[in-house]
Amino acid sequence: MPMPERCSRFAEYRDKVLELFASKGFGQVGMRELATCLGLAPGSLYHHYPSKQHLLLDLIEEFYDELLTVLGHIEQTAPAKRDRLNLLIREHLTLHQEMPWHFRLVERDSQCLTEEQQERVRQLREQYERKLLLVLGFQHQLSEPGRMAAGHAIAALLNSAPSWLTQYSLDERERDNLMKNMIGGAIERLLSPKTG
Repeated sequence: MPMPERCSRFAEYRDKVLELFASKGFGQVGMRELATCLGLAPGSLYHHYPSKQHLLLDLIEEFYDELLTVLGHIEQTAPAKRDRLNLLIREHLTLHQEMPWHFRLVERDSQCLTEEQQERVRQLREQYERKLLLVLGFQHQLSEPGRMAAGHAIAALLNSAPSWLTQYSLDERERDNLMKNMIGGAIERLLSPKTG
């Protein structure tokens, strides 16, 4: 099948594949079940997709593309550091509502990719984390590993914290305020220059 047709078929069934991988776990989804989800005969799936890892990688790349788009939007629309932090938290909360399966897949199933694909994901994650520090105006005089660690810690807060609260019956406003206070306070502390 030509690549545009493959992309079209994947786009058509993308949400089903995403939900299937995220709800069952990538390793628990067999090729027969995946083929059925994509509307293909089980034997023909390999003619259309080299592996189910390629589908997983597409979904993870989609996730990081969306995160980078959000950061670009924030960088262009919010000049003040405080405004950027609040907008960043709000945008990540929105992404958690719009893309919950992506967050679960990236957190849980990235290790199911080949080494080469995992390297691609690592590059995307680091690109996102560097951009995150830039958008937030992070200016500590840290070594490169120190900057990478700070970016990773901030990204982990933004990408994981909303799922910590899903088990509680919070209304949207209460959840948003809790997230802004919890994440905002931690990030502001990380961003502020060290004294003494």
